[in-house]
Amino acid sequence: MTTATLHEQLFRLPDLGEGLTEAEIIDWKVAVGDTVTIDQIVVEVETAKAAVEVPVPYAGTVLRLHAEAGTALGVGEPLITVGSGVPAGADGTGGRPGEDAAERYREEEQAGSGNVLIGYGTGHEPAPRRRRRRGAPTATASATSATSAIDSTAAAGPAAVVVPAADSAFAADSTSTAGPTPTAGPATAAGPAAAVVPHAPRAISPLVRRMAREHGIDLTALAPSGPAGVVLRRDVEQAVAQGTRPPAEPAPSVEPVSNGPVRIPLRGVRRAVADKLSRSRTEIPDATTWVDVDATGLLQAKKALEAAEPGRRVGLLALLARICVAGLRRYPELNSAVDTERREILRFEEVHLGFAAQTDRGLVVPVVRDAHRLTTVQLAAELARLTELARTGSLPPDRLTGGTFTLNNYGVFGVDGSTPIINHPEAALLGVGRIVDKPWVVDGALAVRKVTQLSFSFDHRVCDGGVAGGFLRFVADCVERPATLLADV
Repeated sequence: MTTATLHEQLFRLPDLGEGLTEAEIIDWKVAVGDTVTIDQIVVEVETAKAAVEVPVPYAGTVLRLHAEAGTALGVGEPLITVGSGVPAGADGTGGRPGEDAAERYREEEQAGSGNVLIGYGTGHEPAPRRRRRRGAPTATASATSATSAIDSTAAAGPAAVVVPAADSAFAADSTSTAGPTPTAGPATAAGPAAAVVPHAPRAISPLVRRMAREHGIDLTALAPSGPAGVVLRRDVEQAVAQGTRPPAEPAPSVEPVSNGPVRIPLRGVRRAVADKLSRSRTEIPDATTWVDVDATGLLQAKKALEAAEPGRRVGLLALLARICVAGLRRYPELNSAVDTERREILRFEEVHLGFAAQTDRGLVVPVVRDAHRLTTVQLAAELARLTELARTGSLPPDRLTGGTFTLNNYGVFGVDGSTPIINHPEAALLGVGRIVDKPWVVDGALAVRKVTQLSFSFDHRVCDGGVAGGFLRFVADCVERPATLLADV
């Protein structure tokens, strides 16, 4: 039998959006030895903006995965190597023994991966994943070598970089263990362990370890059904279904440490927020001004709009967004950014309105493109759509960048006021507190009104207090008397 030569094609981590310099590997969708097609999703990464599913521009066989899950890669660093051509054993006669067992393990590693976001690619639908099975089901020296590779990978920790050999279907097999190894055949969920090993069961998959931890399952007490004594997802699911929780060994005694800190890495969205806010505080000489306003008229306008067309919902955020857009038209100095290197102010014609949204992954700022071109009803629909995408983690990267002004409704957290930090590199941000009943003087008489506080932070480099005060007063007047907006229609 002859061995076809594979032409290696290296795919590096692409530029995933404006200002993004690195991404963290969350989950590989393929493994070494898999067959991929052009534009097939191969990995899910988390950038400073969002989770992104990355497609590969080549077709062929996966030869190398250049980083493990949990590893941070910079843009342009090697991500995956794909070989074109027919690899040895593709005809089912020349594959190495033990590759079926390794392939089953790879399948387990992929289990539980959910689609989060497709924000990069050529626009084609992801091609269905195809798997080429090679080799006989009997495990020999290669299976033992794969076991050794699993052990070394687990010991290396999440930051280790694994670069398998180009001709390996699972792991490097330059070393092998002498003597026969047990047969690693398929096993059912209720069956006994498929591989007998002289050491405690292992659970390499992060998914399996997390499932066991969440359900209080002791992995060392389970009978592994995976190759080389690996506990698979089905083993944990079986234990959960049976309602059995094997007794865990007593936790080792830990000496108390005085003032011992818990270290939590800054990653993903949390890291992006930290970097952006730190840069904002470092670069921008910001100032904040605020005013209490009677929002009774705004609430009445909201009810009138919804009553005019039953079934149409126009939220307060949409009305505030419309007011901000009108204010930026009057005070265009605030719809800008500062180029610190060239010492220039960049004033934008378009209003790309960002709004703060709290999600399970942290604070994100979706951007409504060309907000100045939208009606109030269209703004409401777009805000609702982007909010839902943010909550499900499905926002594409281009909807998280390029904002020129930000609106932050922190009143939903039950707070009255704040001194909001400007969303760098923008020049201003409007914050809105909760709306509560307060005594208010109306036409010389005391009355109970719906009152809120507006906080406005601005970059003192782009304008002075007169412009900032004028903008805030305009917004306040529109909140108190929404008919004021008719002057700009």
